[in-house]
Amino acid sequence: MCCWIFEKDPKEKRKNRRVNAVYAICSIAILLVCVSQFTHLYYYIDAQNYYHRNPGYYISILLPVLGMLLDFSLLLQFRQKLTRGILASLVSYIVLPFAAAIVLLFYYGMSLINISISISTMAVIAFSGATHDIACDGVYMAELNKEDQAKYIGVQGAFYNVAKLVANGGLVALAGMLAEYFGAIEGASIDANKGAYSSAWMIIFAVIAAVMVLLGLYHIKMLPSTQVPATGKKSTSEIMQDLVNVIGNFFTKKHIVYYIFFIILYRLAEGFIMKVAPLFLRASREVGGLGLSLTEIGTLNGVFGSAAFVIGSLLGGIFVARYGLKKTLFMLCCVFNLPFLAYTFLAVVQPTSLYLIGTCITMEYFGYGFGFVGLTLFMMQQIAPGKHQMSHYAFASGIMNLGVMLPGMISGYFSDLLGYRSFFIYVLIATIPAFLMTYFIPFTYDDSKKKK
Repeated sequence: MCCWIFEKDPKEKRKNRRVNAVYAICSIAILLVCVSQFTHLYYYIDAQNYYHRNPGYYISILLPVLGMLLDFSLLLQFRQKLTRGILASLVSYIVLPFAAAIVLLFYYGMSLINISISISTMAVIAFSGATHDIACDGVYMAELNKEDQAKYIGVQGAFYNVAKLVANGGLVALAGMLAEYFGAIEGASIDANKGAYSSAWMIIFAVIAAVMVLLGLYHIKMLPSTQVPATGKKSTSEIMQDLVNVIGNFFTKKHIVYYIFFIILYRLAEGFIMKVAPLFLRASREVGGLGLSLTEIGTLNGVFGSAAFVIGSLLGGIFVARYGLKKTLFMLCCVFNLPFLAYTFLAVVQPTSLYLIGTCITMEYFGYGFGFVGLTLFMMQQIAPGKHQMSHYAFASGIMNLGVMLPGMISGYFSDLLGYRSFFIYVLIATIPAFLMTYFIPFTYDDSKKKK
């Protein structure tokens, strides 16, 4: 807030008593939070792991409220220096936490702080992940020509998705083994295994953090950087106008309505199955599941699934590079939908053979890897080309992910309503629109393989 108010006169900020008072209050509040962890000044956790407030809890509310009131007085005094948008955002930064603090004073039992921290953390992760995806795809499109894009799309797809496979497979299996090491008992209640699983997942997330740091250092050294960064500053209104132009240009592209329906429908069935499939593998056979252990699921997904996905992605890239996207797109769509046939078979038959189950899961990941190549390359070469290539690819990717997220949000409800067997049959039927749209999709840019 002070950066906005005192942007043109930093010395005035240092002289302002209320600013210094807020800094002092924040420092004291942080110090007391650290002290409370050892003295139970604010709260304590009993032997049953229940949270209880101590009398000093009210200090943790009063100090931030006092700081917010001082900040609010600064906003009122210097409101003429701020635009309406900035003023509204800064006021909400004060009013919303203030309202939450008042609610917590009178309503005991709802951890608004934990809820807000969780939502904020997930928002930061989502924003960071989206930014990272845009940067990765931007480097790929900017540094490679169309021929090389088709040539290496399989490799790009394999490594783009292998992290999800490792996380859902290998790390889950490792978490299961660590939980057993820490004393988790298969079939016991969540409360009984809570300590073991907490310790196991703390180690898993520490491993993930270390891997990401190492990869970040590697990328700083190895990624190409031939692109020239933009120079000069733009006002907020100019940035918003650029955003409007980018979005407007996207929706005026040739065949854009067909393309939007295509990228949504291509992964529609996957959206339904993505959240339910792990639950189906884990659920007991009495409720229609397969009753696999956490270690078995991790091994099948992380080892065999990962290998099948990488092989499928590589073969898909070779297939497209040789015959061209227009000739291969429908075949890629067919292979992409193999997993839904496999899960329908598993749900109807409920086989007990781990080898047969593993074969179906391997076929699932192979189909995903092989078929996903087609959608990625289509967005790169038919939707993205033009003045705002990176922005339009990112926009198309966002629509694609929305097409996966929306059915995923309701998939749990429908699986509970229908049962696993009927649910997977209906998902198989839901693949029909993707076949029709893929078969009739028009191409804006020529993609034919010319003989030399």
